[in-house]
Amino acid sequence: MSKMKNQYKELGKKIGISFKNQALLKNVFVHRSYLNENRNLKLSSNERLEFLGDSVLSLITSVYLFKNFPDLKEGDYTDIKAAIVCTESLAEAAKKLNLGDYLFLSIGEEKNGGRENKNILADCFEALIAAIFLEKNFETAYSFVKQHLFINKLDFIIKNKLYLPAKTQLQEYLQEHYKEIPQYEVLEETGPAHRKSFKVAVFFKKTLLGIGIGLSKKEAEEEAAKNAVEKLKKEFKI
Repeated sequence: MSKMKNQYKELGKKIGISFKNQALLKNVFVHRSYLNENRNLKLSSNERLEFLGDSVLSLITSVYLFKNFPDLKEGDYTDIKAAIVCTESLAEAAKKLNLGDYLFLSIGEEKNGGRENKNILADCFEALIAAIFLEKNFETAYSFVKQHLFINKLDFIIKNKLYLPAKTQLQEYLQEHYKEIPQYEVLEETGPAHRKSFKVAVFFKKTLLGIGIGLSKKEAEEEAAKNAVEKLKKEFKI
């Protein structure tokens, strides 16, 4: 336990926040799987903190965008929020802080690579936001998120319009560079009428850019565009 206390001190120094309530900080890292093998633990899992942290993060993001990007439209705010608070972004931020090192996991979860699991790390990051909010205040939580999630990344997302749906990104890129738009084609429809699955391809000048599958044409087109954008990023570094 003393080793864990030292680790918590290291984390406190890293984020510039000291916790008087060590139980609260420990609770941030208790995954529900750990409780199955440690029923005598007085703490609950971090799920309640994660729930609160999700709401606090949403408000922080809204306030930050409102203050710093007044010219954006309401729809843009929604898309940007979805892009920055997605599992991948939160997990990436958690990895930079090495939050996986502090997790309490079951033996099975440990063997399955739980310390690198994106969903577990993202939930842990949100739980930490909640703990900071409860231990300190909204302003401290705001500063933490700004420093460890928003800096550089959010500006990059907005500057490059990465918050836009993939179909919009693809169309804007092709129009800007080639003055033409992509074409979508349904390759296949499968399944019963009440639950069809669509396979859609996106082409540019008869060149296949990507294929997507979804439960609607719109969903499949978005997936195809997403794959096309990823392909263009790799090939042309857009």
